[in-house]
Amino acid sequence: MAWDFSTEPEFEEKLEWMRGFVRDEIIPLETLDLAPVDLDRATAPLKQEVRARGLWAAHLPPELGGEGFGQVRLGLMHEILGRCVYAPAVFGNNAPDSGNAELLAVGANAEQKQRWLEPLLDGTLRSAFSMTEPGAGADPTLLTTRAERDGDHYVVNGHKWFTSNGSVADILVLMAVTDPDAPPRRRASIFVVPADTPGVEILRDVPTMGDPDEHFGRPGGHAEIRYRDVRVPAANLIGEEGDGFLLAQKRLGPGRIHHCMRWLGQSQRAFDMLCERAVSRWTHGSLLAEKQMVQDWIATSAAEMTAARLMTLQAAWKMDRGGTAAALTDIAMIKFYGAGVLYNVIDRAVQAHGSLGYTTDLPLESMYRHARAARIYDGPDEVHKVTVARRVLREYQAREVPSEHVPTRREAARAKFADLLDALSVGS
Repeated sequence: MAWDFSTEPEFEEKLEWMRGFVRDEIIPLETLDLAPVDLDRATAPLKQEVRARGLWAAHLPPELGGEGFGQVRLGLMHEILGRCVYAPAVFGNNAPDSGNAELLAVGANAEQKQRWLEPLLDGTLRSAFSMTEPGAGADPTLLTTRAERDGDHYVVNGHKWFTSNGSVADILVLMAVTDPDAPPRRRASIFVVPADTPGVEILRDVPTMGDPDEHFGRPGGHAEIRYRDVRVPAANLIGEEGDGFLLAQKRLGPGRIHHCMRWLGQSQRAFDMLCERAVSRWTHGSLLAEKQMVQDWIATSAAEMTAARLMTLQAAWKMDRGGTAAALTDIAMIKFYGAGVLYNVIDRAVQAHGSLGYTTDLPLESMYRHARAARIYDGPDEVHKVTVARRVLREYQAREVPSEHVPTRREAARAKFADLLDALSVGS
């Protein structure tokens, strides 16, 4: 099977424009520490330029305002966007809005798309994905939040946290159990819950290693939410009852490829800083670039990044040709491998900069803190490793253990060539 990740010259021109645009227009915004409302104002003209280039919400099919680029092209785009945390929002494909848009695109009916998907794509609506619970993170079959049918409504009760964007969202895309007696992957359903619905209590944005200060109402925060007798119209059910896991997987599959490519963009930025430091810093009689240990960091980082990139593009290539099902093993593999590469490269860049790398004068310390989360969200490394191992082992069968002694290879060979060995022995 020949893998081909090449793209046509016209698309390469788009990528080249994106590289310059992110470098010259978006990355400089990092130094301004803008409040959310000011950031929205600052990026509004940038978003218009992206629209004019036909690159807005490119992850969606043309009938929904996207470009139908496919996962390989999208992966190459996300590699560029990963260099700056603000870039995905400027291009209309920031999480969790992009994933929620994909979920609505495949699961919502025409009325629901008009009500929520279209304004989500226009950037006039913010969304959150409300699935994770304090007692159900890596294993969503343990969800306890219930949505019980009551006439033409569902009544929701439960406790969620790490609902990304929850404190600023207009709508919450909620996963809740509708049939606790169904098979584990048919118990839950997806609902759209307007954030101002009575009974929705936004408790806080959970402080994290990546953002240790609680910034309530700041985009990207991870909200803790209590649902108390929240009445949700039955018309807000996406798909059918029990479709929750299926819809969530359709949302998460492409999203993990995009995550991994953004991590590569972030890794490349850290790698550039590592290499620039190596050829600039003189210490103990020579440049860092002449130290074998630093050379090892650079060579190992380059190899890891190249491997992660090829693995991720291969997963995207398979998805383009066979859908998510054709790339499940690859997606699980790149999730844990790519997260490790991201962390390792940034860690080496911090080390090469010494005390400067530990300060907030450089972006490395923030990149380092955020990189640690990559090994947890969208499923911890261990879950994905189990998935890969199980899927690989399906291709193998156990050998039967014989009940009586079977000659070893050495014994069988000696028996076969006994006469020859005897003759050689006599001749000697």
